[in-house]
Amino acid sequence: MTEPTAGDELLAGFLADPANAALDLSTAVERCTKALGLRQSVVYLADLQQRLLVPLTDRAPELDIDGSLAGWSYRTQALRVEEGGAWGLTAWLPLVDGAERLGVVAVAAPSLDPVLLARGRALASLLAMMITSKRAYKDSFIRRTRTEPMRLPAELLQAFLPPRTVGTPHVVSTAVLEPAYEIGGDGFDHALTGTTLHASILDAMGHDLASGLTTSVTLAACRNARRTGADLPELVESVDAALSRWLPEQFCTGILSQLDLAGGVLRWINCGHPAPLLIRDRVLVPHAMEREADPPMGYLSTFAAGPRQVHEIALEPGDRVLMYTDGATESRMRNGTEFGLERFVDYVVRAAAAGELAPETLRRLIHSLLESESTGLRDDATILMLEWKRPQA
Repeated sequence: MTEPTAGDELLAGFLADPANAALDLSTAVERCTKALGLRQSVVYLADLQQRLLVPLTDRAPELDIDGSLAGWSYRTQALRVEEGGAWGLTAWLPLVDGAERLGVVAVAAPSLDPVLLARGRALASLLAMMITSKRAYKDSFIRRTRTEPMRLPAELLQAFLPPRTVGTPHVVSTAVLEPAYEIGGDGFDHALTGTTLHASILDAMGHDLASGLTTSVTLAACRNARRTGADLPELVESVDAALSRWLPEQFCTGILSQLDLAGGVLRWINCGHPAPLLIRDRVLVPHAMEREADPPMGYLSTFAAGPRQVHEIALEPGDRVLMYTDGATESRMRNGTEFGLERFVDYVVRAAAAGELAPETLRRLIHSLLESESTGLRDDATILMLEWKRPQA
């Protein structure tokens, strides 16, 4: 039996003390670092648009996600060790809560051995849970991870959005949304139960506060029905009823889907939205998920002649399903040409062929859309991608 070390006992004491649960994060990081016998650590959080790693202390500089070793750790969710500097060695460890990338932690040591690395990983795991538990009500996190003021419609929507990424070892759903500080009516949702992944993408009419309110009501109605065990048609019926009652002049397009985690069967309803795309064996399967679309949500009583159509497809292990709003493909390149669906799909296919993680693929793709523009996106652009791997028996 392995004997506990002094560091193990100090950490156990730190966790057992209920007073430590109320500490601000900076103090908790300092005490936890000391309890683990580590020299120094600094927490960096990714900014809202995933371009920068922002330290929680004013004594450290911001780091570029695309141009630093810390960023490499964030992008790949892997350990990176840097030599030199005042600390001797710096281990960059990703901060990941479940499947959600939060940032990185820098752990300083004169040398690294298996014990110190194990303690550094323990610190990263503990900090990720602490950050997730506190950021919902700590405005200090929000302030540090925003680089510009946010418009009111975007603030409204951000309050309703789930984490960018959810998942298990067998399934991941990840999404990005731009322009992050000026978003009007786009939104996404994803959630897991023991048997099912629920994933949705939404695009409300317009680009103002009413649009953000429409998407917010749609998200709330969908979640409210889902949490009572409602099936797909009932989810959409709930949204139709809510919009018809509270916002009768508004409508919302979207795709609502449910993925059976064990068998890989994906069911979805398309409410006036671009069809999802299926990428299998690193190539696009043409027309695989093209079906006749139903009317947008909120317009059912006016345009629908019958019940909503539920579509179904059996996924194969490794399949990626891509959902998007039209702003993602209608953006303009600097030469005036449209970014287009072909270039959009090609980017995802090449990223899959390179073995890139799904969240990193979407981060780089949305940045490509932003950088292709000279005057910003013409419309909100939201992309959601889910990837399924068959669970082991």
